[in-house]
Amino acid sequence: MTTLPQPRAEEAEQPQQSLSTAAARKLATTTKSAPQMQGITSRWLLKVLPWVQTEGGVYRVNRRLTYTVGDGRIEFDQTGANVRVLPPELGELGIFRGLEDTAALTALADSFTQHDFEAGEVLAREGEDVQHVRLIAHGRVRRTRAGKYDEDAIVETVADGDRFGEQALLGEPATWDATATALTSGTLLQLHRDDFERLLERTPSLRDHVTAFRALSAQEQNRQGEADIALASGHAGEPALPGTFVDYDLKPREYELSVAQTVLRVHTRVADLYNKPMNQTEEQLRLTVEALRERQEHELVNNREFGLLHNADYKQRIRTHSGPPGPDDLDELLSRRRSTRVMLAHPKTIAAIGRELNHRGLYPGNADFNGQSVPAWRGVPILPCNKIPVSKQGTSSVIAMRLGEDDQGVIGLHQTGIPDEIEPGLSARFMGIDEKAVISYLVSTYYSAAVLVPDALGILEDVDVHHRRG
Repeated sequence: MTTLPQPRAEEAEQPQQSLSTAAARKLATTTKSAPQMQGITSRWLLKVLPWVQTEGGVYRVNRRLTYTVGDGRIEFDQTGANVRVLPPELGELGIFRGLEDTAALTALADSFTQHDFEAGEVLAREGEDVQHVRLIAHGRVRRTRAGKYDEDAIVETVADGDRFGEQALLGEPATWDATATALTSGTLLQLHRDDFERLLERTPSLRDHVTAFRALSAQEQNRQGEADIALASGHAGEPALPGTFVDYDLKPREYELSVAQTVLRVHTRVADLYNKPMNQTEEQLRLTVEALRERQEHELVNNREFGLLHNADYKQRIRTHSGPPGPDDLDELLSRRRSTRVMLAHPKTIAAIGRELNHRGLYPGNADFNGQSVPAWRGVPILPCNKIPVSKQGTSSVIAMRLGEDDQGVIGLHQTGIPDEIEPGLSARFMGIDEKAVISYLVSTYYSAAVLVPDALGILEDVDVHHRRG
């Protein structure tokens, strides 16, 4: 058995010969960092939006008169296996927009019949008469058109809340411009045009509303649904030139500035005694401002009144072809508008884009944006924005924008020069000291966002971000 050597007595009892570090720290000055905050993000949306001064707190978007209406998703009520369209939701169909007769809307909702379809079922065939308007309650449907070279061209993919076949309600014979094939099983509600005409005969308020809409739709329009401007070109001699004028929307949308606020409280004892080497009030205010800016960006994305996800025109919302965000989906998103400046996506979505491109043997490029190298597609930067939600099902969205007033794009709204302003559009107002010696500051920021024309903003929806490539 091996015995370890024992320390000598004089070594074990060696007295301390210098000041310990623990005692020395009592006299030393500690080097400290400023208070850190995990919730601070890059906030790219706030950086890229062109901010417009909004006097009076309201910004009015004047546009040419547009006849096309109905730009939202339709919602349904489900009881077991039975599905019914909510009567007010029928206002999302252009022909029923503005109809206020609840009894007529209820009668319309009751006239729809339910149809459960299977994957691969053909729901409409190109060239055949349009007999029904169809509302998709659940499932995915792909619309294709015969191509020039014996291959079907994909027109669009529609899913929950979408509709097709509104031509059946316009009173004139129409044919399907594309074949609709179910990609999954699902449920839709449909209304036959003959049933609709019979309903018009016994519902005077609905008949008057539809007659007015059909007359309006018969007027000359351009591809965007705006009142046409009569012009003449290519003529010779002295023909009579058409007279025209540019009609305006009589009910333009107005965006009011929203607000994010909080009351910052600091005890006078803290403000008076504990200000070195860092000012306590300034640090408290700095972190509060960071939190307000984060909330501001969240509202600009998700607010139901002015948030980008809720203000994209129906025609500017597209869905992925197969779930994961592929290059064809990004190309279609970019093709919906001119001069797309940026795309915004959740970091998980950006990772999913990279996986899908790598799977196809493609590699996303990079763009130098504001001095930083960021992923890009077709030269358009793809910027991270964690305010875009990811659903429990693992789906998210990609936002594409044209920017600026001069380019009829998306703009941010704020008002500068407000009292006690510490940053553009953000103020910290002294509210006084209460009987407990607590100082209060009202910290406020005012903001909103406006889409000047519908095609300035596009959304790629239902992007599968959890899909894994083997």
